[in-house]
Amino acid sequence: MPRRWEQPLRSTAYLFGGLLTALGTVIALPLLVLPAPARAWGDRHRRRAGRLLGVAVPARPAAPPGGPPAWWRRMRTDPGTRRDLLWPVVHLSTALPFGLAVVLCVGNIFTAVWAMTLWWALPAVATPHLQGDIPVTGWAIALTAAPLQAVVLTAAAWWGGPLLARAHARLCLALLSPSASEQLAQRVEVLTRTRAGALDAHAAELRRIERDLHDGVQARLVAVAVRLAVTRESLTDVPEGMSRLLREAHEGVEEAMTELRTVVRTTYPPILADRGLGGALAALAADSLVPARLDVGTLDAIPAAAESVAYFVVAEALTNTAKHARATRADIHVRRTGARLSIRVSDDGIGGADETQGTGIAGIRRRVLALDGTVRVTSPTGGPTTIAVEVPCGS
Repeated sequence: MPRRWEQPLRSTAYLFGGLLTALGTVIALPLLVLPAPARAWGDRHRRRAGRLLGVAVPARPAAPPGGPPAWWRRMRTDPGTRRDLLWPVVHLSTALPFGLAVVLCVGNIFTAVWAMTLWWALPAVATPHLQGDIPVTGWAIALTAAPLQAVVLTAAAWWGGPLLARAHARLCLALLSPSASEQLAQRVEVLTRTRAGALDAHAAELRRIERDLHDGVQARLVAVAVRLAVTRESLTDVPEGMSRLLREAHEGVEEAMTELRTVVRTTYPPILADRGLGGALAALAADSLVPARLDVGTLDAIPAAAESVAYFVVAEALTNTAKHARATRADIHVRRTGARLSIRVSDDGIGGADETQGTGIAGIRRRVLALDGTVRVTSPTGGPTTIAVEVPCGS
């Protein structure tokens, strides 16, 4: 088929299909007041419009499941759902007249062709009427008005059909496609989910490294330290130089073990894997140099990245309290509210905490911001000091 015929024929088919779906909309209108069917109906038309215009139409995220309360909430809060519910009305008011126009146009073209060629063969069956209710009763009208009508309607279908089809398709995409702000919100949501997955994968990798260091390297260093200790005890009658080398080797291995334990604790605290966040915080409170009272609510399942941040926030806050606050008491409150984990550490010290002075608050802030959390420090001169942290902990 020549390419010059392709666009008019595609447009005619699009408008005729729009007429059929408009009639289907009338039949299915009671069902299309529900968000899920309306969304599916809108997506079907978006794909048709995209094919006509030759543009890629990205798939929208699947609608979340739920019953009537969830539907009502989505209708109130989600602009996309409201557009889906509006589309059947818009489609009906545009596709129906556009489709009828193309049907009448094409139908009258065939009527004109019949009037030019076959009207005389079946005069007893029907007398064709041209556009404007002009009856074809003789060759004069058949050879003048009929060809003129065929040419005019063919030109109208050739140029007007694609205009109507593109107008409907553009209206469809404009109404059903998310706005720039909605696209940005969806992108932020996707990035948040992917970042949460990356952080969980990172935390799992840290746990693996911690196990490898604890069960592999650290165990070998312990074995080497034991052998060196046994060798030093066994070899009593050795030159001073050799004895000094053995002692230095033994002490070097023990220092390496100490540093390795520090690395393991700062990489991923083993106690989190062993006892969970509640148990790990209880151990921090018990080991605190300042008497600390711990209040932990129901935490349920917390992502590993959020657990690690919460542990280090409490550990750093208690360290700051012991070093700088001159406090006699510290209070730790940990709560989970929905998809947010709240940590609050307060003391009755002298206050005046300044994160620019190396108090560890800057490190807390960096860890929390990596999870898109918030940090609020209240530390007036004279006290008290409160560090309030919130981190997302949803899946």
